[in-house]
Amino acid sequence: MSAISFQDIIDSVESLSIEDQDYLFDLIRKRRIEKRRAEIAENGQETLQPLSLGIAKKGTAEEIKAYLLEDETE
Repeated sequence: MSAISFQDIIDSVESLSIEDQDYLFDLIRKRRIEKRRAEIAENGQETLQPLSLGIAKKGTAEEIKAYLLEDETE
């Protein structure tokens, strides 16, 4: 399978009508938003998992900072 160069993609986009270019840009923007939402949701699930398992550390920012620094010195 041959790779398409970035310049080939640009040339192809430029050959589209203005309306098709606008549609393509809107489609790409929406897909990027959806991908980012999926990443945020996945990160949220990863963050909540320790809480649901009861293994998350809780405390103020200073307490957490002290806990993390304590781990570095051991």
